[in-house]
Amino acid sequence: MAEDTSSTSKVGQFVNNKILPPVMKFVNTKAIKALQNGMVYALPFIIIGSVFLIFSNIPVPAIAKVMTDSGWAAFFSQAYNATFNILSMWAVVGIAYVYVQNEGFEPLPAGLTALSSFLMLQFLQIDNPIKTAMSQGVKNTAGTVVMKSSVVTANVDKLPHALQTLMKAPVTGCINITWLGGQGMVATIIIGLLVGWSYSSMLRHGWKISLPEQVPAAVANQFSAMIPAAVDLLASMLIFAVIKTFLHTDMLQLIYKLLEMPMQGISDSLGGAIVIGLAVSFFWFFGVHGGLIVGAIAGAFLIPNTAANAALYHAGKLTLANGAHIITNEFYNNFINLTGSGITIGLVVFTLVAARSAQMKSIGKSELIPAIFNINEPFLFGMPMVMNPFLAIPFFLTPLIVAVSTYAVIYFHIVPPLNGVAAPWTTPAVISGFLIGGWKMAIWQFCTLVISTLMYWPFAKRYDNYLYKKEQDKLAEQQKGDEKAAD
Repeated sequence: MAEDTSSTSKVGQFVNNKILPPVMKFVNTKAIKALQNGMVYALPFIIIGSVFLIFSNIPVPAIAKVMTDSGWAAFFSQAYNATFNILSMWAVVGIAYVYVQNEGFEPLPAGLTALSSFLMLQFLQIDNPIKTAMSQGVKNTAGTVVMKSSVVTANVDKLPHALQTLMKAPVTGCINITWLGGQGMVATIIIGLLVGWSYSSMLRHGWKISLPEQVPAAVANQFSAMIPAAVDLLASMLIFAVIKTFLHTDMLQLIYKLLEMPMQGISDSLGGAIVIGLAVSFFWFFGVHGGLIVGAIAGAFLIPNTAANAALYHAGKLTLANGAHIITNEFYNNFINLTGSGITIGLVVFTLVAARSAQMKSIGKSELIPAIFNINEPFLFGMPMVMNPFLAIPFFLTPLIVAVSTYAVIYFHIVPPLNGVAAPWTTPAVISGFLIGGWKMAIWQFCTLVISTLMYWPFAKRYDNYLYKKEQDKLAEQQKGDEKAAD
């Protein structure tokens, strides 16, 4: 035990002195704080929209047909499209809002400026439905092709050339909802941070219209916002003009192709699963909130994956062949962090079933209810898991094994991809599995609980024996002391 503690102490000193300071410095930057707290503003719409998504595409054919025939599936689709499916809109407002708020200025005008810039930097148009039909055919509300693309093309070709050109031209004067969802997320982060930074910098340097003190604050704040907002919006317009003129695209599509697609490829790989699986436990082991650090960074890449899967699920095309992602934000929340960081439910089971030491028994009882709702701070600090060499191996390996095995069962089509439903992270295991992937995923999630139990059991038993011996030695010393006092 002394050797274990000594080696752990040396590693802990190295990590605390060399690794954690730059990591914490990065995590506490203004940009990461704005990203971490700003994305929270999209969370209610993601969760509520997930409920609408489930009802718009119920995975029971008989019920789904009733919903479609009655028209209610379309109503729920409308609700999904106006909540979850435009999460980039909520996020861009939230990121700029939090950035400027943290700088001590009135935040709402900055959030609205970011939203206006976000819309200004994209084409306000969609492809003509006729052009889509010429490549995909005409489909009914159930998604069945009722007219082949070749037939559509043959009929369009019979029309005068001027009419053909008009029918193939994009529909302008509208917002393309494609870029308001997950595909616009990286652009959302960039725009939200840039607007938040530039807006607050201009206010800090006095770029504002100051009104007399007698003017109501609500009015004065809007005049203060005019110059920073005007500069940001003018810059957005010029950027849009340059990209459209010389690159024949818009900023959102450019960012998606150059940044978001490669980032999604990395985060959606087996390597991404391994890194995320290890990172949370690594930071927690040294006493730093791993969930906050990893969640803030990984969420920027995983939430778009969730949104993309949700769109495929909504369209009835949720397969890997159609581009579904394996690693989504729910992969992180409902598997890597299942029952809390380190997936410590197996340790809870041991403390309730086989523990002999008073310490493990008491902490196990206090952790049972929180663990059901994926909260394990009582274990992290009470057991403790932090800097504990006895439990380090399962604490690191259990999330890693679950991450890799979950990746594998989806990759090899044993269970379907996660459907994009955003179950709240406090949703109990198995229930959350059913919500995010159906009955097969619920069964697999139960299997991960068994994996956790098998992983923790031998290490927990060793630690329990160590604690029990200490307690018995202490009790024996107290008894000797009592006997001496009695004599």
